[in-house]
Parts: sequence; structure tokens; C-alpha cells
Amino acid sequence: MAIIHRKAIVHEGAQLHETVEVGAYAVIHANVKIGAGTKVGEHCVIDGHTTIGENNVFYRFCSIGGIPQDKKYNYEQTYLEIGNNNTFREFVTVNTGTAQDMGVTRIGDDNWIMAYVHIAHDCQIGSHTIIANTVQLAGHIHIGDWAIIGGMSAAHQFIHIGAHSMTGGMSSIRQDIPPFVLGAGQPYKPAGINTEGLKRRGFSDNQIQVLREAYKIIYLRQLSLEDALVEIKKLQQVHTDTTEHLQLFIDFFETAHRGIGRK
Repeated sequence: MAIIHRKAIVHEGAQLHETVEVGAYAVIHANVKIGAGTKVGEHCVIDGHTTIGENNVFYRFCSIGGIPQDKKYNYEQTYLEIGNNNTFREFVTVNTGTAQDMGVTRIGDDNWIMAYVHIAHDCQIGSHTIIANTVQLAGHIHIGDWAIIGGMSAAHQFIHIGAHSMTGGMSSIRQDIPPFVLGAGQPYKPAGINTEGLKRRGFSDNQIQVLREAYKIIYLRQLSLEDALVEIKKLQQVHTDTTEHLQLFIDFFETAHRGIGRK
């Protein structure tokens, strides 16, 4: 049996692994599935068609799996999927998807989501991200692995934020942020490569230098985007140890949804 506080409410139909812990006054609705080792703190509410993996921590007062804040939502059956080893701090809100998108909001593994963060409908969050206090993510946002978003930042709907990027606090994010890029501001402006973060993740000095060169080609050489990508593809041919990372950079620019924040 799961360890459920006597003052918690777990609706019939909810599926909880026997090692799940549920705190006082928490409410877990009928269509919720929760995997091994997950802890649901006091006063949390988990509802919707929500599937949660293993070893997650929902600190007190989280609201997980609520209906979308979207006027087009007409109570269709949509979903929320959360992976393993995530931490959700106080008053985090995460909504299910909408029928107008894929119908599912997804959060990967090993994410650190701080207090008062809002993750709206249809967001697709990768793994190993850090989303700091009071960050507000509108609907349909995609965030790549290892991205960091500073506190009190807000992102427009449909924004894509690339892997390994670092966004400073209080940023207004209105256009896509490429992988590996460091920046901040109102509106957001790029300021270089996330060098310190890449070092911590084991990128070599040469790989970081090549990514710096790719950044300069995009942002500092006053080339058209098409010409800049041609030059970056030439870098790939020379620096084979960075081919995969440069391809991630190229793919992002070739598929940008809302334009790229440039200087």
C-alpha cells in the first residue's frame, strides 16, 4: 500500500505504486498514475489524465494536471506526462494539453522546477533543465535538454528554447533562443555562448571554441542567415568532434518558428 496521510484524498481509480508517499490534505484524482518513489507533499492537487514516473518530488501546494487556460478548450480528453526524478517546488502549476496541438504536455527527467513556475498547455520540456522561481511559460513552448531559465522570466507562446542555453532572470522571451546561447533582457538579447555551462557538462575546449565561432558567424558577421549557415556547415567538415553539436545549432535555425532574437 502507498503511504497516504489519513487527511489526504485519493480518488478511486488513481493508480499509485506502493512506495508513493502522499501528504496531508493532498488530493489525487481518479485518472492519475504515479510511479515508484514519488512524493506528493501537503496540499498538492494532481488531477487530469496525468501520468507521473518514478522518484519525483512535488513540494507543498503544487497544482498538477489542471485544465488548460485556453478559451478554445472544450473539455476534450487531453494529457500530462511527467518523467522521472523531477523536483517541483511550491505553487508550481502544470496544465494538460489541448486538442489544437498534440493533446499532451510533457516534462522529461531530472528537471528542477522552482516555486511559482507556470507550465502551460502543450509545453514540451526536455530533461535536466532548471526553471527558476516565477518563470511563466505560455502554451506550446518547447525547451531543450539542459536549458536554464532565470527567475521572473516570461516566454511567449510557441517559443522554442534550445538545449544548453542559459537565459538570465527577468527576461522577456518573444523569439526563439538557439542552443548553447547565453542571453537576457527585455526583450531578450543574445550575449555569447554558455561557456561555463558547457564546461560543466564535459564539452572540450575545442568544442566550445568552435561553438563560439558559430555564434560569431550568426550574430557578428552581418551575414544573411542562409549564408551564415553555409559557413557553419564548413566548420562541421573541419571540426568533426563538434559535428553533432553544430548540427543541433543548424537544425534550430533552419526550423525556427518565431524568428531568432538577434542583436
